[in-house]
Amino acid sequence: MKKVLLLIILICLISCSRKSIEQDNSTKNAYHKKGEKFRDSKVLDSAFYYYSLAKEKYIKNNDSTKAAESLINMAIIQTTKGDFYGSIETSLEANKLLVDEKDTTVKKDLAISYNNMGIASGFLYNYNDAIQFYKKAAQFTSNKENALLCYNNIAVAYLLKKDTRLAKKYLNYAIQAKSKGNYARALNNLGKLKLLENPNYNPLPEFYKALEIRLNSNDTEGLNSSYSTLSDYFKDRDNNKSLLFAKKMLETAAIVKNPEDQMQALQKLIELDHPNYLKYFKKFQSLNDSLIISRGKAKNQFALIRFDVEKQKLENEQLKGRDFKKNIGIAALVLLLFGSLFWYTKRKKRLEQEKEIEVKNTQLKMSKKVHDVVANGIYQVMTKIENQEHFNKDEALDELEFVYEKSRDISYEKTDTQGEEKDFSEKISETVSSFKNDEVNTYLAGNDIGIWKHLSTKNKEEVYQIIRELLVNMKKHSKATIVSFRFERENDLIRIFYTDNGIGISGDVIYKNGLSSTVSRIETINGEIIFDTKIEKGLKITISFPAS
Repeated sequence: MKKVLLLIILICLISCSRKSIEQDNSTKNAYHKKGEKFRDSKVLDSAFYYYSLAKEKYIKNNDSTKAAESLINMAIIQTTKGDFYGSIETSLEANKLLVDEKDTTVKKDLAISYNNMGIASGFLYNYNDAIQFYKKAAQFTSNKENALLCYNNIAVAYLLKKDTRLAKKYLNYAIQAKSKGNYARALNNLGKLKLLENPNYNPLPEFYKALEIRLNSNDTEGLNSSYSTLSDYFKDRDNNKSLLFAKKMLETAAIVKNPEDQMQALQKLIELDHPNYLKYFKKFQSLNDSLIISRGKAKNQFALIRFDVEKQKLENEQLKGRDFKKNIGIAALVLLLFGSLFWYTKRKKRLEQEKEIEVKNTQLKMSKKVHDVVANGIYQVMTKIENQEHFNKDEALDELEFVYEKSRDISYEKTDTQGEEKDFSEKISETVSSFKNDEVNTYLAGNDIGIWKHLSTKNKEEVYQIIRELLVNMKKHSKATIVSFRFERENDLIRIFYTDNGIGISGDVIYKNGLSSTVSRIETINGEIIFDTKIEKGLKITISFPAS
């Protein structure tokens, strides 16, 4: 919800300056005009490409202001597509070109650029940076209504930091907005602030007034903000009303095709509508996987576009740098041209192959992370729910929230540190016991703290994933009723003995049924795995690897 509203604010800042931009339209090069055309048509990858070409053309012509405007448009596209780190870097590159801060156009461009950096920082939960960027945007904004938008953004960041004193200071400015949409936004936030200051305060007059304004002005994105706010408010007060507004939020988010708002609405519905929680859970899982993959692709796509433009620039400079003398014979010239064409074609083909390999490797890495963290994590949560005699909704929701946080960390490429907080042997014990039910008994032996001494954090994560993959494979395929893990350590060598009484597997299908990933992990930690398929029933696996 926050993403769409902040992007609308960014668009407002741009549109308010459009008149001055159109007056200067004659100075835009052809690439810039193509970029605008694709941007307005929502074809953002093509818009990014042509803005990048426009920037290079402006740099060549020593037009630093127009080059900066091209970069700012690129940065806004990156924010829209979820490439927040890349967006901040592109905005910083633009700001370096905007030197004359007294110039009206430069001030307008800086206001838009800093506001974009504030939005991107907010999505990365860097609220201190976001506040500083919003203040810079307000400083360079000459339009009072735009400045009030920036103050509203600053207040929201302070609210997220629970700093009600400073949030109130800036909301008192923002509430002076003349625009109905801006006033409704500030009014809704003012209700949140008063409730945060006094839990007994009734914010419904503010909430409903903001909702009424948005309904009358057909502000679809604003409506979703109101629905989210009201659903949260009624959560512990009136479950039926909370559920009603959550459903309205999901419906509106689907209309405007906003996956993030849909996911937030689904999270609310999973908690509020228990009889239908599984339906909402499956939809949430599908949207979450799609969002992770699309953001990963966006990062690679923008990097590849900039690489292509830089490559073209280099090749153009090389072609222009060739100053053939007039006295060179026609035969030699033709031979040289054919040779250059052959070299260029081979080089281009090689670069395309290298890019294709790089993209595929990135996609494989992302897919592996999604499988490890999301797929196996969700399967483990579902196994716990299935095995529990009495379903604990709060515990399941906590675990679901944990999986969601981990998946979001994949999108932002954060390193996993939460797992280190829990003792590793305890983590293994909990994982193995979660697969125990009326039909399957699990046993552990030797899982002492000393077994894992000096084992690196990276290798612990690999070992944990190996054990979880063995359990998931057992649950899906083996039909076992008894599963045991035994751990031994001899000097610097750790051994894991896995045994079950299931249907077993034949030697020619060892690398199917999900075990290929297990074998790959063991190779990563310089270990080895032995499958004993000659026993009469079941499966016996021995895994060994160095502790350091």
